[in-house]
Amino acid sequence: MEERLTAMGLELPELIPPVAAYVPAVRTGNLVFTAGQLPFVKGLLLYTGKVGADLTAEEARRAARLCALNCLTAVKSVTGSLDRIVRIVKVTGFVNGAPGFTGQPAVLNGASEIFVQIFGAAGEHARSAVGVAELPLNAPVEVEIIVEVEA
Repeated sequence: MEERLTAMGLELPELIPPVAAYVPAVRTGNLVFTAGQLPFVKGLLLYTGKVGADLTAEEARRAARLCALNCLTAVKSVTGSLDRIVRIVKVTGFVNGAPGFTGQPAVLNGASEIFVQIFGAAGEHARSAVGVAELPLNAPVEVEIIVEVEA
């Protein structure tokens, strides 16, 4: 899978240390659950603010894509390799939107589409796109995933 990422011109970001009392990912049986991931790259939060006021839905979509890559880094931290991923099962995304912003699904497509681009049919998943009043560090989007991995 990492060869596919390279061919797509992508690379996994560094694992982001937790900013509170949690771990980036937990494996139980054949499932890995990630903590919510923000759009960090090299320790910097690249996007901040409310979608629909401080940044556009397209900018937030790009932020969701970064969150998705950070989720994969978290999965790799407990599996050792992305090649162990059998399927992306569930994606949950939270969008810090301005009052009246209702484009959460379009924002979360940034995460969903990258999973399908990387994993093909195994990247298709169930999803929730939730609008919230605030997110940690004033992030515009946060994404968490559940993946099935090889035994």
